Amino acid sequence: MLRGRARFPLAVLAAVVVAQAAVLLLWPRDGVIDPDPVQLGSYFSAAQLDRAQDFRGPQQLLGLLALALQGVLLVVLARRSAWVARVVLPRLPAGPLRAAAVGGALLAVALRLVTLPLSAIGRERAIDVGLVTRSWPGWAQDVLLSTAITAAFAAFGAVVAVALMRRLPRAWWLAGTVGVVLAAAGYTFAGPAVIDPLFNDFRTLPAGPTRDDVLELARRADVDVGDVLVVDASRRTTAANAYVTGLGHTKRVVLYDTLLRRFTRDEVRLVVAHELAHVHHHDVPRGILFVLLVAPMGLLAVRRMTDELAPVPTSAAPATVAVLPALALSLAVVATSITWVSNQLSRRVEARADSYALQLTDAPRPFLSFERRLALRNVSDPDGGPRIVRFLLGTHPPVRERLGIGEAYARERP
Repeated sequence: MLRGRARFPLAVLAAVVVAQAAVLLLWPRDGVIDPDPVQLGSYFSAAQLDRAQDFRGPQQLLGLLALALQGVLLVVLARRSAWVARVVLPRLPAGPLRAAAVGGALLAVALRLVTLPLSAIGRERAIDVGLVTRSWPGWAQDVLLSTAITAAFAAFGAVVAVALMRRLPRAWWLAGTVGVVLAAAGYTFAGPAVIDPLFNDFRTLPAGPTRDDVLELARRADVDVGDVLVVDASRRTTAANAYVTGLGHTKRVVLYDTLLRRFTRDEVRLVVAHELAHVHHHDVPRGILFVLLVAPMGLLAVRRMTDELAPVPTSAAPATVAVLPALALSLAVVATSITWVSNQLSRRVEARADSYALQLTDAPRPFLSFERRLALRNVSDPDGGPRIVRFLLGTHPPVRERLGIGEAYARERP
């Protein structure tokens, strides 16, 4: 019989295989326009391409370094779990659940602090290219608020995890599966309404051509929209975007104020059509279905890895706060592996949304213009970086592919 050291890598591998199977099961098989080959020199100058690569390459490296630093911290804490149990545990509040709450919050804060210098470097580089408008004091305020929110969620998650481990020492991962799916659904639908207003102000878009365009596109996409809002994204960035949030009659289309200020009416229509495509194709519920499919094997892998790394396996003794570093490391390894696999599906879904937006608006020239202008404004590398980085980290098709979709639609347009 295999021991823990052999079992948990196999469990992680099995979780990745299940994730790949879920990707294939949910893969959009129609509605995606095959992109034409694109010569980037037709859209961007050599200086523009160099500027994007010079900016995005180091930014991606900073992101990977941040991930590595957090991993190193978790490995150190997990390997010194006996020290955590001996030194840290006596300093925490009495009672395993209260200690778990404090320990979870402290762990979240530590993970944020260890990457703070890299975040500051990345922000300074974004300021240099004109992407960031928020002041440093404003950024510090955002960091404090986001860290506090993350710590609160981590405290709650730690309490739930330790409680389940103590109550169901062998089957806590099954109950955890239900919790993960509920958390994903809750955050997806409630997060924009509860958390976003803590960072930005929203106002109703007044009556006018843009509001009429949004509601007309929603009607044609068979999407029930209750309101159209504008968010003051310009207080932090010059980037432009939009999204749809809410359920049923409460659905709201949210437009960045930067989108309305800097792009044409036809280009705004295309962005809105792209976001409505996600609702039309039920992409959010399908995303939650993906979580439902991968969570059981993923949580089993987390359990195997946690039992191997924790001071005492959760099935051998009641869990304490000392298990949290091992649990956090296990969650990070499994979740990151599954996310890298799922990004294939994300890129395909986004390509379908681009295709639907073109079909809904029948505006290939504004689409091509928008993709070019958006890439320049966001200082995006049209190729999305090296192939391995694009495959693992890319959630959207690279600009080259999106331009190819627009060119293919224009070529085949009646």
